[in-house]
This record gives sequence, structure tokens and C-alpha cells, in this order.
Amino acid sequence: MAEKPVWERVGLTQEEYGKIVTILGREPNQVELEMFGLMWSEHCSYKTSRRHLKKLPTTGQRILQGPGENAGVVDVGDGWGVAFKIESHNHPSAVEPFQGAATGVGGILRDIFTMGARPIAALDSLRFGPLNEARGKFLFGGVVAGIAHYGNCFGVPTVGGEVYFEDCYRENPLVNAMCVGLVRTDRIIRGRADGIGNAIFLVGARTGRDGIHGASLLASQELNSATEEQRPAVQVGDPFTEKLLLEACLELADSGAVIGIQDLGAAGLTSSSSEMAGRSGVGIELDVSLVPRREEGMEPWEVMISESQERMLVCVAAGREDEVREIFEKWDLNAALIGRVTGDGMLRVKDGDRMVAEIPAAALAQEAPSYDRPTRRPAYLDELKEITAADLPDQRPPEEALLRLLAHPNIASKEAVYRQYDHMVQTNTAVLPGSDAAVLRLRGSGRGIALATDGNGRLTYLDPKQGAAMAVAEAARNVVCSGAEPAAITNCLNFGNPEKPEIMWQFVTALEGMGEASLALNTPVTGGNVSFYNDTDGRSIYPTPVIGMVGVLESIDHRTTQWFKGEGEAIILLGGTGSPRLGGSQYLALVRGDAHAALPPLDLELEAAVQRTCLAAIRRGWVSSAHDCSDGGLAVALAECCFTGPRLVGASVELTGDDRADGLLFNEAPSRIIVSTPADLADQLLSLAREHGVPAQVIGRTGSDRLSVRVNHRCVIDRPVAELARIWREAIPCLTSE
Repeated sequence: MAEKPVWERVGLTQEEYGKIVTILGREPNQVELEMFGLMWSEHCSYKTSRRHLKKLPTTGQRILQGPGENAGVVDVGDGWGVAFKIESHNHPSAVEPFQGAATGVGGILRDIFTMGARPIAALDSLRFGPLNEARGKFLFGGVVAGIAHYGNCFGVPTVGGEVYFEDCYRENPLVNAMCVGLVRTDRIIRGRADGIGNAIFLVGARTGRDGIHGASLLASQELNSATEEQRPAVQVGDPFTEKLLLEACLELADSGAVIGIQDLGAAGLTSSSSEMAGRSGVGIELDVSLVPRREEGMEPWEVMISESQERMLVCVAAGREDEVREIFEKWDLNAALIGRVTGDGMLRVKDGDRMVAEIPAAALAQEAPSYDRPTRRPAYLDELKEITAADLPDQRPPEEALLRLLAHPNIASKEAVYRQYDHMVQTNTAVLPGSDAAVLRLRGSGRGIALATDGNGRLTYLDPKQGAAMAVAEAARNVVCSGAEPAAITNCLNFGNPEKPEIMWQFVTALEGMGEASLALNTPVTGGNVSFYNDTDGRSIYPTPVIGMVGVLESIDHRTTQWFKGEGEAIILLGGTGSPRLGGSQYLALVRGDAHAALPPLDLELEAAVQRTCLAAIRRGWVSSAHDCSDGGLAVALAECCFTGPRLVGASVELTGDDRADGLLFNEAPSRIIVSTPADLADQLLSLAREHGVPAQVIGRTGSDRLSVRVNHRCVIDRPVAELARIWREAIPCLTSE
């Protein structure tokens, strides 16, 4: 077999290699080629996506730090900021689910405390293949265990997230991890290397060979039958070391000696040094012989591209080097002075007295090629039709359909996941997993924050623009249902191979929808992650943009949960009974075997009005519970209101409409919220809705031990709440124990 050209060995094209030769004025040596291979990979350079990401709205009243840093930061009042970001670790988790997921958590934690913020919460958004297959069970079990291991050992509560199961994720799971931290607004740290002569320290764990080529040859290519051979490219994490690193970095930040901090994530020392230098317009000279190692015989190129975990690059004011050593020695961590800031813009790498690399720092971090890849609307979209209940040959009895939907893994209880996570550590969690959004108190302020992740890949596949907009809308709706005002989002954009015009069209079109929804709902984008090449043997996942949302509660007393609280309260539906279209719904998938049909429409003006109405009612103290309608439609949302709280509360509901009963109950139209309120406040809440131009109606009362639903005066559901709860809670444990 012919040997690969040098550029292919590091994941570059021949044209890219030619550009490198032009920049350097010579052929690159091995160290330089490896560095360019990583920094110009899709995973690190965003060479396909960055021209399109610039179109997203990124500024707003609360934004303190937008895209371009390790994490975004929003102002939550009283001199405090919330740093937050979401990132993917998909391919590593496909190769080695436990360590892939664990190190994904470790990496996002470091992104937060590089900003000078103390992590206070983690969330995750996960996708797997069918749970009744061995591969699905293996990946599901390994990923969840890896997330639990790292988060629990580190001591950060994992407070929320989502899990979906679809055929398209069978070989290529999605593991998106989000972290949130608190920082004083006057103590935010950036990933910069300002000041000629200032010291560059490598701190934390020792460097090994784990993670080599993880960004260039694992994360930036499709998966295939040879993927198992890439297992050595998955990093190995140590959460206990990371906890020490957190405390040492925050103590260093408090000392005032630190100029900037950068996580050593993808591309390791190469990315951290070039990005810090590039942001500051300076150069850095490093000596890799000074890097603490845990493996013998490492070559300079291996040291520069290793992705060993729990490491940071720190720029420190000259003359304060001993303070750094003392702090990290106290925490039993390495602190090696490996270089200095220079003024010529060059990243120079030495191995003792030998110069092994000389590259303009900006060429690595900022001058990767930018591709305007061709796009083509997928042909399958032209074949989608509008499907309503009337188009289905047989009406499935609504009661039977509800039972089957509650047992589906996409809708069933995720307690099997989050009970493995410590969600009470740090004792700030005011609303635990299991409601629309998690709520954390901000101690000493009376305020709180709400956190949610959302993104339905099936909807984005069926309509990339609207599906992405619906992800933003649902995330905001979940935060509003918790009593918070949406503040900003971070996104994790999971797509297939962008070299396929249809995939690139999905990506560009999804960004349009995300941007429109973000503007309409006043939720600017603070940053995130793009994960391309989520394909296995040429088969792509659904385009899956995941939204991480942060909302602010001006008073923690406004926190609201989704479950009914007592007897005799009015149940009000905000936003109307939905659309007759069943496209994308779990019900259509149940009845027909797939859900491929035109989506119900999204009206962003109505969405914003529904959210404003709900939030205003919560702030006036009129709302006992609030729950959005999404997966499974109105019937599933009503059932969840009855049994997801600390006690079972039944309901009697009466619906009227022109659509068939199953269409009314199971369509998944957006912009709808179920609220319960004391009966004597119902008229005031309805009046408030009219003021905002929002359709609203009383559809029932809470009480008894059954969920009873009548449609057009005919009883179609009447079941004990305890039975519904049992089916919902036992579904995933039954599947995973088979």
C-alpha cells in the first residue's frame, strides 16, 4: 500500500499544505506540520462554519462576554456574572463511551474556571440509538456512568439535560456537556498573553500521549469500521486532579498575578499557546524540555499536540513567578515555567537548545482557510406532505396511545439517568431535575438562575430553519415555565459531513432559524461549539442543534415547577390547542412508523407573547404550576403535570375542537403552556392573556386520583394517575435490564 502524503497524515489537504509552505517560506518540519494539522482541523479552526456563525446575534443588555473566549458571561446583577458554555465530545464517546463522556465534562468545566468562575452546575444533552439494542445499551450505560463519575467526583451538581433515542444515532452518539459558573464581573479572566516578558506556566497534571490526534483525525473525520483503532486518541480524565486545579486557579486569580488563563483542550499546548498569543497580538517562546511528563521518550511534536487532561496554560506577571509556584505546590500540582511572552508575533518552540518550530502565532490561531462550501436543498424535503389525524387510516384509541407514548424512551422518565448524578452538592439547587428547567439560588442576592438544554434533531431534519428556531423557543419556554426571564444561549451544533452539499444546506439554514428566534426572544448567542462529521460509513445523524439556555429570576421566590400542587385549581392552556399537523410528532412515529411530514407552524410573535404572559402571571403570584407542551403533545404534558411532583394529583379536562381527538391530544405544535392557578384567579389570568394577544382557555380542574379527558363531550382517557406514573417511570429501567 502506498504511503500517504505528509499532509494527509495530519488531516490536511494538498492545497492547505501549499498555503502552509507559503506562510513559512519553506517546507514545515514534523513539529510544525503536526501543529498546523491540529489548528487547521475542522474541530479547531471552524474553517467551514465560522463565516456563517458570524451571522448570529451576539450582543445584548446582559452580555458581558460574547463569542471568542473560553465561555460567554451574562450579568445577573449585584456585581455577579454567570459564565456558561456547551460543547460536544461525540466521536470520543463513540470510541470509548466512559472516558469520552467523562473528559467531555472535564473539558467544559475547565472552560468555565478559566474565566475566573467557580462551576456551580452541569447539564448534558445526549443522543443514542435504540435502547433495545446491545449497542445502544452499551453506549448509554458508558456515557451516563462517565458523566456521573467525573461530575460527582469533581463536586459539581448535574442538574438537568435531555436524552433522545433515534436510529440515526446508533453508531454516532451525541454527548453535549454544558457547565455554568459564577464570577464577579470585575474579576473575569480572559485567555490572553499580554505583556512582553511575562511568564508562561504550564500547570496541573503531567503530559502523556493520550489524546494525540484527537481533534484532527478523530473529531474532524467521519466514523467508519476502523474507528475502533482510534481508541488511543481518547483522553483519560482524573476529576480529583481537576478539583485541585480549580482551587489553585481560582486562588491564583485572587492573587492578582494572573494575566490570562487558557485550557489545554483540543490540540493541547499548541492551541492554548497560539490562541493566547493570537488574541493579544504577541509571540510566545516555549521550551518543551521543561514540560513535566508521565511518559518517557516523548518527541517534541507529541508534547505539543498531546491532549492530556487537567492542564492549563497561565500567563503571569513577570516577577511574580514564585507566587505561582507556591500556590500550585500547596495544591500538590505541577507549575512549570516553560516560556515567556515575546513581541514579534512568533510562536517558537524549543527543545532545550534546539529550535524545533517557528510559526507566526496568528497563522495557527486565526488564518486557517475559510471555506464557502456548496449547499443544496435535500430532495427529501420536497416529498414531505401535511399529515393530520384525518389522513391516518385508523384512529388509535387515545388512551392506548397515551400509555404507549409514556412508555417510549424519548418521553419516559429519565430518572435512570439523573439519579446517578449528584444534583444537590453545593446545596444551591432550588428545583431538582424532573421539571422543565433546573433552578439554582444565587446565595446572598435573593436571585436565582434557570438552566435548560433543548434540541429535537427530528424536527430540524424535517425543516432545518424552523426546527432550529423551535429548539431556541422550547429552551426559552422551559426557562420561563420555571419563573425566569431568558437571558442568553450557548449552542452545540451537531451535523454530518459538511462536504456534502445537503448537510451544508441544513447547517446554514438551521443557523438562519436560530438567529431569527434568538432575535425574537431576545436571547443572544454567547458562543458554543460546532461538531461536524457526525457520520458513520456515510450515514449522517439528524442535524441536531442543541440550545443551552440561561434565565434570570429576579426573586428566587418566583421559581415554579411543572406539576399540579393541589385540588380544585383551574387548568389553563395558553397558546391554543395547536395545529392539526402531526409532522415530527412522536404520535405519528407511533402510528405510522416514522414522523416524516410537514411540521406544525411556528409563530415567533405568538411564542414571545405566550412567554411574556406566563412570566408576568408567575411574577404576580397567580401560577401554581407551569409546563410547556412539547414531546407527546397536550395529553402527555397533562399526564406529566399529574405525576412528576412529590405527590400524585389527578385532573379532569374538557377539550373542544374541529380536529379528531388524537389530533388535538398529540400534535406537538409549539408556543403552548399549561398553567394551573387558584380558581378565583383564573379570570385575571385569562384577562392578562387577552392583553398580550394570547389565546387562552380554562380546560379543566385539578383533583381526584385519575386523569380524565373528554374531547367534544366524549371521554377518551380515564386512567388512574398511579398507573400512568408507573408506566412512565419503569420504561427505561425495563429496557436497560433486558
